[in-house]
Amino acid sequence: MLIAAFPAGPLAANCYFVGRGPGAECVIVDPGMDSLTGIRNVVSEQNLTPVAVLVTHGHFDHMWQAADVAAEYDVPVWIHPADRHLLADPMAAISSESASMLRAQFGLDDVPEFHEPADVRDATDGAVIEAAGLRFTVDHVPGHTPGTVVYRVDYTGDEPISQVAFTGDFLFAGSIGRTDLVGGDMDEMAASLRSFMGLPDDVAVLPGHGGQSSIGRERATNPFVELYASSDAQDASTGGEDA
Repeated sequence: MLIAAFPAGPLAANCYFVGRGPGAECVIVDPGMDSLTGIRNVVSEQNLTPVAVLVTHGHFDHMWQAADVAAEYDVPVWIHPADRHLLADPMAAISSESASMLRAQFGLDDVPEFHEPADVRDATDGAVIEAAGLRFTVDHVPGHTPGTVVYRVDYTGDEPISQVAFTGDFLFAGSIGRTDLVGGDMDEMAASLRSFMGLPDDVAVLPGHGGQSSIGRERATNPFVELYASSDAQDASTGGEDA
């Protein structure tokens, strides 16, 4: 099994490749800002054939070049219906003040004209996406955005791992996604964590930012998981990282 990744753009969002091995078909997870050149490089180096794009949520650092990648390789884009509108208007997910700050901080004065890819498909809860000879199960985990999803796939490599979960900005090593942006909801995040953390300890967690972890490690060491996955979060404050 091949799993490759690189951090893309000013927010270093992880862009992943998943396939049965070099020289095979692959899916691309979260092609964010400034990712297209890196995607081309990995595809060439590994002799891969992209067959789908999977988007964990509609924030710009995870989908900025989804339409470009879909057009270049003539592949569908999967995203949850609640975040689908962000493919055409990613700045709708942040306040006007935050958008102005990001434009100034990261030189986004020339924001491209976004549009939906030609082929957009619904990544709904419980759906199974068959692509690149693999089966990806979709878990809807709202809280960071209304349409945040995790993509899980059975692992067939040499490590003691049952599945790999691409968690986007839902779950990080040692943290969780923030809930104070447009569409964020701490109660929904807590409910999503309680459900998701029922997975086996040996499920690998590949987040949208930062390094790899596992369900077992996060259950044992992540303070946000300990707080929100084991109690009702009626009075919880906002959590962790990134946009």
